Amino acid sequence: MADMHATARPRSSAARICTILGFVFAVIAVFFSPLFFGLAGLILGIVGAVLGDKPLGWYAAAAAVVGAILHMVVTAALLNS
Repeated sequence: MADMHATARPRSSAARICTILGFVFAVIAVFFSPLFFGLAGLILGIVGAVLGDKPLGWYAAAAAVVGAILHMVVTAALLNS
């Protein structure tokens, strides 16, 4: 039986750093500029996933998008009240 993980990329430290920065930018996007930090977190999460940190990279990308949307919704709610 063939080893199915033989073609998978090994996780590098660059992938882990990109993923961690993606999560950090996702949190920053909730409090500050959602456009800049949300987009940066999305890109870093995708780069981390492509470089080999598969599940966490995609989670970081999704968290960045959710953080940016959350900031915009809360800001709109506060400005319209």
